[in-house]
Amino acid sequence: MKGIMNNKGFLTLMTAQAISSIGDWLSIVAIVTLVGIKWNATPIEVSFIILCLAVPMALLGPVAGTIADRFGRKYLMVISDLIRAGLFVILALANTLWMVYICLFTIGLFSAIFNPAKNGKLKELVPNEEIKSAMSITTMIDSATKIFGPILSGILVSAAGTTPVFYINSVSFIISAILIFFLPKAVEQIKEEKEKGKSTFKAEFMEGVTFIKSNTQILVGMLFLGFSLLILQLSDSQIIVLIRELKNASPGLFGYLVTGSGVGMFFSSLILVKKTNYRAYPLMLIGVCGIGLGFGMMAVFTHYNVDYSIVWAPLLGLFAGFAACLVFVPFQASVQVETPVALTGRVFGVIGSVTTTATIIGPLLGGWLSTVLGVIPTFIITASLLVFVSLIGLLTKNRLERGKKDVSESQQAAPTATSN
Repeated sequence: MKGIMNNKGFLTLMTAQAISSIGDWLSIVAIVTLVGIKWNATPIEVSFIILCLAVPMALLGPVAGTIADRFGRKYLMVISDLIRAGLFVILALANTLWMVYICLFTIGLFSAIFNPAKNGKLKELVPNEEIKSAMSITTMIDSATKIFGPILSGILVSAAGTTPVFYINSVSFIISAILIFFLPKAVEQIKEEKEKGKSTFKAEFMEGVTFIKSNTQILVGMLFLGFSLLILQLSDSQIIVLIRELKNASPGLFGYLVTGSGVGMFFSSLILVKKTNYRAYPLMLIGVCGIGLGFGMMAVFTHYNVDYSIVWAPLLGLFAGFAACLVFVPFQASVQVETPVALTGRVFGVIGSVTTTATIIGPLLGGWLSTVLGVIPTFIITASLLVFVSLIGLLTKNRLERGKKDVSESQQAAPTATSN
């Protein structure tokens, strides 16, 4: 822990992340306020806001990851930040929905390039023995901005309107770009890869896909995460609808619940920063089961219209957020440890594509299920499926870990066989 806190490159990257994340939360609230309230957009038009940001990441994640590995990560991040800064200035001047959609789609496109480049740069800056702490710290930052960003945005939008918020976010990206520009240059591993000769874009793309297929831990973890996230989104997108079922729900209950979720993720990350001697897959199983139990209790409490929702809803949000962190942080940390630095962008690009696709399909299915069956049955179905998936994962845990051990032993034996 002391080592990572003395790592100037890592601290610079995290400072840039914190500043741009705060700006992101400011702009999300501002965009929804502008389109949903000032322009009185329909629910479908509002839903396109999220789709415009998510679709580029879902479709172009693997390609963007290859770009992040092929070119200088630091400069890709700087260019992405500066272009997004300019796009938020355009958003501040936008007067039609189509201008908003085009800007958001382009922002999503450059975010798809930035994210795998950032994960690759993190791998360059942080040694393997400190990766788990590093991933926990990044989640702590995201959780903190999730707590304070919407609150700050609400105050700014109420006081000054949406336009200044877009300018503030633009400035946040410029500051982030400046900080990233001063990061150290790429490590020697990258130079060695380039010295081997320049391969084609297609060959590099397939190299990343082949690596994921050959690594059972990453492949199974990615599929488990993607499927769990798909199930989770069936209900996560319908929480506001669930709250409407309560007879005496307070107006700010949704905000309190989201804040509770952020607090839970923050404290879970704080624990994982200090306790790094964990195994990723068992923690993921516990986390998925915990999310299922949290969502199930929300449905039951809502069905019976339990009093004091102002208390139990944020607490259940905290519980679910704490459990969610046990899923995401260990998985991302294990991927960082298992993946060679030269392939990090491609691997995280594919993972980002899988998880983003789940966050697109899940809400659509959740909205349909809530319409057909009702929101409470949808939450019960989600909770049951998540617990069931965690049980299936528990039954296959020994086989997965045995397979990983066999692969490790074969890799260790390979040099001996060659020398003979």
